[in-house]
Amino acid sequence: MRSKLPQNKLSIFAVMSKMAAQYNAINLSQGFPDFNTDPALIRLVTQAMQNGSNQYAPLAGYLPLRENIAALVQELRGATYDPEQEICITVGASEALYVAITAFVHRDDEVIVLKPAYDTYEPTIALQGGIPVPVQLDAPYTMVDWDAVAAAITPKTRMLVLNNPHNPSGMVLKDADLKRLEELVKDTDILILSDEVYEHIVFDEKQHRSVASYPGLKERALVTASFGKTFHTTGWKMGYCLAPKALMAEFNKVHQNTVFCVHHPTQVALAEYLNEPEHYLNLGSFYQRKRDVFLNAIQGSRFRFTPSEGTYFQMLDYTGISGLNDVAFAEYLTKEKGLASIPVSVFNKEQRDDHLLRFCFAKEEDTLLKAAAILNAI
Repeated sequence: MRSKLPQNKLSIFAVMSKMAAQYNAINLSQGFPDFNTDPALIRLVTQAMQNGSNQYAPLAGYLPLRENIAALVQELRGATYDPEQEICITVGASEALYVAITAFVHRDDEVIVLKPAYDTYEPTIALQGGIPVPVQLDAPYTMVDWDAVAAAITPKTRMLVLNNPHNPSGMVLKDADLKRLEELVKDTDILILSDEVYEHIVFDEKQHRSVASYPGLKERALVTASFGKTFHTTGWKMGYCLAPKALMAEFNKVHQNTVFCVHHPTQVALAEYLNEPEHYLNLGSFYQRKRDVFLNAIQGSRFRFTPSEGTYFQMLDYTGISGLNDVAFAEYLTKEKGLASIPVSVFNKEQRDDHLLRFCFAKEEDTLLKAAAILNAI
């Protein structure tokens, strides 16, 4: 059998979560909460099922949900999207990313990916015969070298993948970043795929800046978002994509032949739930408290860190603790100390090892304090 992804291995998230279960370790590796979603949202889903929303939804999604998304984006980003023709509900942001790349990347097209990067981008590009062009950021990955991005652009560049707020570093792009990107792609046919699943999880009074807010980017951008990340329902796999009419028409051709539509009763429930903005407007402060609990608790440890600006991930530098590579150190921490994390090298170009581990703090306070006690003892 000839594999289409011969270099692709089992996801590091699956590997570390399996190891955590095997060794009964606290699991701060994979990015999901250990607490439940709002009972009110669960009731709304149940109610939608009981009221008969159990058949196929429209291809692009339940219209009242798309209308509420359009209103949200207009209010928060100052960007206008037609709910009828420029918004599509997807099976999580993962499907949106897959469909966007599949719809627009052809054989031998080049796609720029800023590294470290979420591990689904490059395999999806490769599946379409595209060529990933990694641009490696310097640790701790809190700044983009836009000159390096400019140098990576060629006549074959079809797309640039952006992740903001950034996983795994927690970096939040600034106005100057988006303006520089806008200038770089001006007078080109380059598309922007902007993965903004952590858009509502930003700290210390910083502001999430969406490409949708910049006209020169919006006109060429597909923006993906996640209800799973926002409402602590990662297992529901609910997301959406925003794009101008012409791009969305091509996006929907692939979406139609991938899943056709998304879980109907959950869409009905989310449409109702979005009527109360505090459900997403308070998310940043909610997770900032968790970040601060975790970081305050390890203040006296030997790990070094720069507080995450966004997402629910925190990187820790163990340079002064061990000379092991990060994969080996993550395994040691899981097997011997009972705490699972993600080695950041797996996200980097050529698995560059900067002695950094990523920890998820989307956990109950008790879980975070138990994890901190382990780190403090190392």
